[in-house]
Amino acid sequence: MEAVLHALADASRRTMLEALADGPATAGELAALLPIARPGVSRHLRVLREAGLVEARSEAQRRIYELRPDALAEVDDWLARCRRTWEQRLDALHTEVARGARERRSRS
Repeated sequence: MEAVLHALADASRRTMLEALADGPATAGELAALLPIARPGVSRHLRVLREAGLVEARSEAQRRIYELRPDALAEVDDWLARCRRTWEQRLDALHTEVARGARERRSRS
């Protein structure tokens, strides 16, 4: 999960992932989305591949990149646990606020 979070921390890599969510793309197509040189795009793609977020296949002289959404499953599970914790705490806070409001109304 560490590698995935590291990969997601960069705005350029997130832009690439968002583009790949719409379907496969070549390195050139992804590079066109970013204001960085091609070597930088290649480095970002390597980080995404090593994190398991994308896979590449060769097609003639081109490399086609595809999103691997299953790599995000571990992060999604972790976030779901965080959401459940915060939802429970926010529900408890809501209950206490409502209880306090009822008590103030009953005293008035």
